[in-house]
Amino acid sequence: MMNTETSGRVDLVDSLRGFAILGILLMHSIEHFNLYLYPTIENEWLVLSDTILNSSLRFALSGKVYTIFSLLFGFSFFIQDNNQLKKGYDFRPRFLWRLVLLAIWGFINVMFYTGDVLVLFAFVGLLLLATARLSNKVVLCIAVVLLLQPVEWVKIIYTLLNPDFVWGDSISWQYYLETAPVLKDGNLWETMKMGLTSGIGFGFGWWIEDGRVFQIAGLFLIGMLMGRRGIFLDTSQNIRFWKRTLVIGVLCYFPLAGLHTILMGFIENKNIHHFADIILTCYSCFAFFTFLTSLFVLAYYRTNFHNLLTKLAPYGKMSLTIYLSQSILGGFAFHNWGLGLYTLSTTAAVGIGLLIFAIQYTFACWWLKSHKQGPLEYVWGKLMWIGSKR
Repeated sequence: MMNTETSGRVDLVDSLRGFAILGILLMHSIEHFNLYLYPTIENEWLVLSDTILNSSLRFALSGKVYTIFSLLFGFSFFIQDNNQLKKGYDFRPRFLWRLVLLAIWGFINVMFYTGDVLVLFAFVGLLLLATARLSNKVVLCIAVVLLLQPVEWVKIIYTLLNPDFVWGDSISWQYYLETAPVLKDGNLWETMKMGLTSGIGFGFGWWIEDGRVFQIAGLFLIGMLMGRRGIFLDTSQNIRFWKRTLVIGVLCYFPLAGLHTILMGFIENKNIHHFADIILTCYSCFAFFTFLTSLFVLAYYRTNFHNLLTKLAPYGKMSLTIYLSQSILGGFAFHNWGLGLYTLSTTAAVGIGLLIFAIQYTFACWWLKSHKQGPLEYVWGKLMWIGSKR
């Protein structure tokens, strides 16, 4: 077990989480919060701006910021569990109740944003309970197996053995065809009802079909292991670890990304093509995620960017409040029940996202001047410990 009282750890993790949530907001804004309608742009300068922003932000953030968010969820579980163990308490039953509350937050969130991840986190979080007392080696082995996307490999093997087998149509796409008209034309009440039905179906369908369930589960375990090893502490040993990880991430990403591009052109079977695409996308995203996280940690601890990056800490410290309010503010901006700006160009959509960030960040800094945690974090914590003598 690590010493969780070391100075500087919390600020780094909160700053990293703040970076991840900002990235999530920008990606959601580009996607018009799951309403994929875009205008025809004639202005050449705007076309250039849209292309640059869309390509660069998707390259740097898409599939990566959620991995950071997932990793830190497992890390936070370890911190809470370890703190209670040092007091002589088993945190796991209380964490189970915490997951139930997280699912409730998720059901609230999905009424405004059909891509909610909190309900999924609540279900996958059960894996942390099951593995919390296993050895590091066992947990690492489980994590590696999960990150390798075993189900997609089984599908490929089955398809090779049964080439005439026809896999069903995309579940998430079928649900999207139900959600999009409501986001485009529905009022607030209709949007909220849709979120609790087809909206949940769309979200879960997408996470399952794109291999994200296994990826998130593996990242939860990696985050827990990083907590056990104290990897986020500012020590010379850890700095060497992050430098090696940065190099390995770069060396792995480009071959994987290149293989992805080349291999897709040689696979004729559309089912195998789809499953291989999922596998290689998850692998390359994981490689880039390790590079991105390492770069952030090294920049935080060893460069002049420390003062800039640490300013993200208030945004990350109120992650639940920020995440839910993003859905409400983003839905209000882009969906019909609000301003209905779903036909904005990518450039304008990013501008809306940055405006939402400015509003949230200002609120977070103001709120944390007089409170130790965000408003929803406070409610979540009070409900989690209800009935205890804590």
